[in-house]
Amino acid sequence: MNIEHRINTKLPAERMRMKKLVKEHGNYSVAEVTVEQLYGGIRGVPIGVTDISHVDPNEGLRLRGYTVPEVLEKLPKANGAKFPLAGGLYYLLMTGEMPTQQEAEQVEIEWKVRSNVPDHVFKSLQPMPAYTHPMTLFSQAILALQSESVFARRFYYGIDKEDYWGYYLEDSLNLIAKLPTIIANIYNLKYRNGIFVQPNPKLDWSANFAWMIGKNDPAYMDLMRLFVVLHSDHEGANVSTHASHLVGSALSDIYLASASGLNGLAGPLHGLANQECLRWLLDVQAHFNGELPSDEELSDYLKNFLASGRIIPGYGHAVLRVTDPRFIAQRDFALQFLPDDPVFQLVDKVYRILPEILKKNEKVKNPWPNVDAINGTLQHHFGVTETDFYTVLFGFSRILGITTHVVWSRALGKPIERPKSITTDILEQMIRGE
Repeated sequence: MNIEHRINTKLPAERMRMKKLVKEHGNYSVAEVTVEQLYGGIRGVPIGVTDISHVDPNEGLRLRGYTVPEVLEKLPKANGAKFPLAGGLYYLLMTGEMPTQQEAEQVEIEWKVRSNVPDHVFKSLQPMPAYTHPMTLFSQAILALQSESVFARRFYYGIDKEDYWGYYLEDSLNLIAKLPTIIANIYNLKYRNGIFVQPNPKLDWSANFAWMIGKNDPAYMDLMRLFVVLHSDHEGANVSTHASHLVGSALSDIYLASASGLNGLAGPLHGLANQECLRWLLDVQAHFNGELPSDEELSDYLKNFLASGRIIPGYGHAVLRVTDPRFIAQRDFALQFLPDDPVFQLVDKVYRILPEILKKNEKVKNPWPNVDAINGTLQHHFGVTETDFYTVLFGFSRILGITTHVVWSRALGKPIERPKSITTDILEQMIRGE
């Protein structure tokens, strides 16, 4: 298909570019690591190179060099839709080129052809206890699909190292094609008495999830299109993407690599943050008996909440020093489609009041909201009220970026990742100069 062709045309130059940097500047020091960083999760230390996305402190996320507003404006859209086709987004992520309408629709068609989910996948989920977290089911479903890996089968019989990436791309397209059916029917299994719904061939990838869970509202379908773009990627070193890269560097196939990324995303310090934001908002709403508080009432509440030593979820960011453009994009959506929603009105009031309070704390580097501060509110408005499912929607989107990173790592022939660790004794000796 065209994605494979476009990657093929770029590979010689990209491989040469990487080899030249290693050969001519291999001893160039990119960063010095401090003791604090060693013990602090390597925060802020460059550990890899990727051209797929970057988070600028003052501009936010850039996908292949394009800002969030630019991506939302320039990517092709489904007929009658306000937000982009995921097929066009994937074309952009994989090739670095803004697709035409035809190229975006070609990816969508390719996914439809590959969308059938083998029976054994859902049979493996049905015996699980009713209280199983949907992220566990999502990861389990992807692992069940590993039996279909083209790369794993071909590797067994022997393939040239330079051809690995083509099979990773093939597996990625097959996996992504099946995701709307998988996550929609995990939702149906847990929350709709286990009914099974097939995808609608007339709908695009993002909108099909909405249709399969019974949400036929065009506005919700557009929300899912927006959601997928905003959550598709976020540099290469966040937990989910880096975990997938690490596992993929061992030549584990795309199913094993993607499942590892989802397992990282399932943690409360990563993907679960969005559900915590909505729960906090609902708690605030309950505190005021369902009424929207006045500015003074909310200001007092927020100050007391912070004074108790608790953190308000959805505010602050490790890199950003401005309001997250992904928050702005979702706020704009809300102002258009749900301006009178009481939870959104609370979100907007917190957005007006809380940053000024946080600015007074010298330890707070970024008082502005991030993407998590609002996305649960939008899902809640359209009736997707099961907060433990929000991380599945995050993962559904993020696999677009995860698979792109893994495919390009194999295309460039990056080696197995094997950083060095040291003992405490060695560290103390180094500090003493011994």
